[in-house]
Amino acid sequence: MSRQPLRLPEPDVNEAAFRHALSQFATGVTVITTRDDHGGFVGLTASSFNSVSLTPPLVLWSLSASARTMPLFRKNSHYVINVLAADQAAIAERFASRIENRFEGIGFDLSSTGLPILHGVSAWFECHNRSRYPEGDHVIFVGEVERCAHEAKPGLVYHRSRFGAVDIN
Repeated sequence: MSRQPLRLPEPDVNEAAFRHALSQFATGVTVITTRDDHGGFVGLTASSFNSVSLTPPLVLWSLSASARTMPLFRKNSHYVINVLAADQAAIAERFASRIENRFEGIGFDLSSTGLPILHGVSAWFECHNRSRYPEGDHVIFVGEVERCAHEAKPGLVYHRSRFGAVDIN
């Protein structure tokens, strides 16, 4: 008796429906920082961040393959992932905008590798750029955490295309 191969239906997902469904998932908000070729600072807002492994300590985030900053993040050895606190929605918006000097008026300290750690964040992770994986229209970056710190404060979240706060206390 021969078996017929299982026929699966063709995928039926349009971009608008997919984007709307994704907006139902609340995410934390980060600003990822590094340096440009001239020693200046570069940063961008990203909500695609999560842990991968405790041993070794690994995290991941993703960036559009067509992003202007992609060449820098591909070649740089380090970056800092700044996890924004609930009162930092304006910082998230600033680093998501197309303005030239996103760091103007933003307080920060430098990490051990000379990268910006933003003042007031709820956590930060200084990472070695361990690996990259192109998938679809994005590149997934896996960072090995070399240093990190945190403060117990409410986090900034992004849900249904709006910023909000989470405080579990």
